[in-house]
Order: sequence, then C-alpha cells, then structure tokens
Amino acid sequence: MPESSAPERAARHALLSPRVMGISAALVTVAMWTAFIIIARASAARSLTPLDLAAVRIVGAALVLLPWGWWLVRQARAAHARSAAADAAPPVSSFFGLSPLHWRVTALAGFFGAVIYAVFSYTGFFFAPAAHASVLMPGSLPLWTLLLAALVLRDRITPARATGLALILAGDLIVGGSSLLQAFNGGDVWKGDLLFMGAAFSWACYAVVVRRHGLDAVRATIAITVFAAFSYLPVYALLVGLDVLRSNLAGAPLGEVLFQLLFQGVGSVVISGISFTRMVGHFGPVRSTMITAVVPGLSALGAVLFLGEPLSLNLLLGLALVTAGILFGVRAVAAAQAPVPASAERCHA
Repeated sequence: MPESSAPERAARHALLSPRVMGISAALVTVAMWTAFIIIARASAARSLTPLDLAAVRIVGAALVLLPWGWWLVRQARAAHARSAAADAAPPVSSFFGLSPLHWRVTALAGFFGAVIYAVFSYTGFFFAPAAHASVLMPGSLPLWTLLLAALVLRDRITPARATGLALILAGDLIVGGSSLLQAFNGGDVWKGDLLFMGAAFSWACYAVVVRRHGLDAVRATIAITVFAAFSYLPVYALLVGLDVLRSNLAGAPLGEVLFQLLFQGVGSVVISGISFTRMVGHFGPVRSTMITAVVPGLSALGAVLFLGEPLSLNLLLGLALVTAGILFGVRAVAAAQAPVPASAERCHA
C-alpha cells in the first residue's frame, strides 16, 4: 500500500491531538450526564429500587471492565517479564489482579466514584424530580470540586472563581431551600435534594483523586468498578438474602433489567466514566466540572419534554444562576490559564 502523504498524516494527527480528544470527551460526558438524569428519574417510576439500580449499574459495568482489567494486568506483567531490566519493580495491581491500580487508590476512588455516588444519586431520584437533579448535581459539582482542589491540591481560589461559585451556591439555595421549607409541611423532595448534593460531593472527591494520582482514564474506571463489585455487590446480596433490604430485581421485566444493564452499566459507567476521566486529565478537575454548564439546562428541558415535569419560577431562577455561575467560572479559568501552553498545563495537572 502507498505511504500516506504528509497532509494525510497531519490530518490524522490533528484528529487524535490531545485538544480534540479532550473536547470529544467533554461532549460525550455532557450527553451521557444529561441522559443519565432523565433516564434515572424515569426509572424511579418503574420496577427497580434505587439499590437495585446501583447493583445493576455495577454488574453491567463489571461485565465489560473486569475482563478488561484482568487483560491489562496480564499484559503489564508479561511486558515486565520480557523487560531487560530485571530489577525493575513489577507492575502494580490489586484485587486478585483485576484492578490495574494499587489497592488504596482503587478503594479510595471506588468508594467515592462508584459506590457512594450510585447510592446517593439513584436514591435521590426517588424523592426529587429530575429538574432538581439538573441544578443540584452538575450545578454543585464545581463548588465541591474547587473547595476540595483548594484543600487537597492547593489550588488557588481567585476572586473570579469565587464570584462564579457564589452564583452557583445562590442557585442551589433557591432550589434546595424551597424544598427544605416544604419539609415542615411533610414534603420529601428535600431528601432527594440533599442526596443530589451528596452525590455531587462524592463525584468531586473522585475527580480530585483522579488528578492527584494522575490516573489514566481506562484504568481508573476499571478500578472503581472492581472495588464496587467486591464491596457493594456482596453486601447488597447478603442484605437482600436476609430480607433486610427490599429488592424487586427478581420480579422486574427482563427488558427493563437489560436496558438498565446497558445504559447504567455500559453507558453511564464505562463510556461516561472514561470520557469524564479523560476530560479531567486534559482540562483539570475545576475546568472539567465547569465545562458541564449546559447539563443543567439540557436535562431540565429534557425533564419537561420527556417526563412532563413543570418548571417553577424558583427552579428557573436557580437554573439561571447555576448556569451563569458555571459559565463565569469557565471564562475566568480560561482567561487565567490562556498564556500557559497546553503541554505545560497537563504536566502541572
């Protein structure tokens, strides 16, 4: 076959450049997060309980990622065995050779990014509408991420970032505060709002762990799924078997279970997890979570169109403030980091 011309090679290189890969990962992440909010809320009206959904999510992801992790670890060990540097340290692995990361990093990332996030988010959808999740999950994520990045990674909170986060916090309070006031009248929406905030906090913890340890997108997603499979699934099965937890999994329609396996497991974990982690690796955790500025608006609109949810005045105001805060933060961070070359920024991250 004839060799590729220089323009063809340049075009391929441009398509695979870190910038293109980072932007592509951001687009996939936004699409999957938007669909996740709408579908998860719709699933609350179906057969499965929130803990059933978490179990199905983990099983669906494990069917793809556990064999993948085993293969990666085997490949790394084989490469080490063939290496001329006999005194080199063997490749890191844990959980019976299924996780390609150290067990401490696997457990830390998996606890926040897989177990706690799934339990909090799915349970929240059984109390609060998707429009609330649209504001409080992607909306409060930049708030938690910046605070954690400042505490753990020593990132600086500039006045511009603080202004954007103040707008986000105001929007969250307008939405969540009204639900808290309704609690005195016996309403349960506030429970879902708090769970959504907790889910955002847990995902922010995962984002900071990814950056602090410089985790590869695929290996990080494999590792958190391995941890969830070894921790959540046995406890879930035991509690269901002892009748401590109610489960509708056995009586649910097969089509519903298969759909949740594919979307919640393969889509929301494998595809979305890898795209988010790759986005964090390119943009950093603060900018990555702020790039999701369109998720609140898209998912709230989707909740109106597909789920028939109303958009109240306080929800619209909260949505506007959160979106403005995220966009303000994106511009502020971009302006502050514009003079820094992309390669240097990635090395710093």
